[in-house]
Amino acid sequence: MNTKKLLLMGAAIVILAISAGGAYWYGDQIGYKRGDSDGYKRAEADIKKIQEEVSSKATEAITKAANPFAGANPLEDIDANPFEKTKKILNPFQ
Repeated sequence: MNTKKLLLMGAAIVILAISAGGAYWYGDQIGYKRGDSDGYKRAEADIKKIQEEVSSKATEAITKAANPFAGANPLEDIDANPFEKTKKILNPFQ
């Protein structure tokens, strides 16, 4: 009984060591190397880019929401002096 537990424990340790070695090898193959400063720099650049995009979108949303004058002007198409147009029509020599 004692030898069975010892044998199972030894097999578990061997399987654990093989799986850890396999995981390290797989990670090395796909580019997760120890001291991979290029990957770290790429990740930093990606994070910075994402943060800048999010901050610019948030800034635009805040400025649009905070502007009380962003609505359409109801007096935009109204002339200040409607008789000016009539004057030009009636007096073509001016």
